[in-house]
Amino acid sequence: MALDLVKNVRICEVGMRDGLQNEKAIAFDENGVPMRDKAGNFVYKNAVDENGQPKLSKSGKPVKESFVLSVENKVELLKKMFAAGFKVIEVGSFVHPVKVPQMANTDEVFKAIIAEGVPADVELRALIPNARGVDRAIACGCKKVKLNVSASKGHNLANLNCTPAESVAKFKECVEKAEANGIGISGSISMAFGSPWDYNGVPIEDVKEIVEAYMNVGIKEISLSDASGMAYPTQVYDMCTEMKKCYPETDWWLHFHNTRGLAISNIIAGMQAGFYQFDASFAGVGGCNFVPNATGNVATEDVVHALDQMGVNTGIDLDQCMAISRRVVEMLQHDTDSYILKAGASKDLRLELPKGQ
Repeated sequence: MALDLVKNVRICEVGMRDGLQNEKAIAFDENGVPMRDKAGNFVYKNAVDENGQPKLSKSGKPVKESFVLSVENKVELLKKMFAAGFKVIEVGSFVHPVKVPQMANTDEVFKAIIAEGVPADVELRALIPNARGVDRAIACGCKKVKLNVSASKGHNLANLNCTPAESVAKFKECVEKAEANGIGISGSISMAFGSPWDYNGVPIEDVKEIVEAYMNVGIKEISLSDASGMAYPTQVYDMCTEMKKCYPETDWWLHFHNTRGLAISNIIAGMQAGFYQFDASFAGVGGCNFVPNATGNVATEDVVHALDQMGVNTGIDLDQCMAISRRVVEMLQHDTDSYILKAGASKDLRLELPKGQ
């Protein structure tokens, strides 16, 4: 039986935010080669304070040094994305710079790229934690912001002493301020498909409760996120089918990390259910600070390549997309979780038959 897939897909490039916010500074040996431990994992630099002393976390463990791309580097990548055909790009987040140093220059990046010129059909957005984030968006010219809440009730209660739906209800101030200043606003539900804090799974009724809370404060564009990398295709299809049936007026996005290798399968399951908007991250960079061993969002070039093969239109040029990811790898100075960067596109495989023994 043939797959009944949507024919046109929109991709939001989230590497600028979801990818880069997790980057740490890698240690290099005297020959300039990235250092690895016995298991083959990169060795990261320990952060130090102004006195040269190691910074320690609350648990007493060394804090790893953040890797921050310059405003110029980020603007370069944005301009390449415009040329490649990306129409939705998550530029960064307006969070406290001490908490996420990699995003500290997001305001300057917005100002710089707006001064350079943004195509009229391109949407640049940023993640915000609260109303202060809307203020920063107003000041730097950002026209779209996104809020986020975890689907895990236990996690939310332990950290914020309220349920996820109660957290969303507090977003009303953000919505009102954004709308008053001509700024679009959307919402995200992380851990929608599974959570390390919910051993028996996240009930779909809990996710629906958050969706309804978002709608009650005026947010109708919602992303279902698998930051934990626990989603699987039949689950994705069932949830997406149910959400479309119950909330047909909602503008849906899906966000899959490729921690267990199922991200593209999950995207296809979402497409089978009628979803057509997906997040992806250049070169597959990223991770999740709250989930052990989490890898990045699915690599953009892997997604574009798979959809090209299936005859699904993304509007993104694969060759330029791959070039962007190679440039990212060059900037970060380490390899990443991208199949296409390692193997190349199928269309480029051209071998000659042997002419004899």
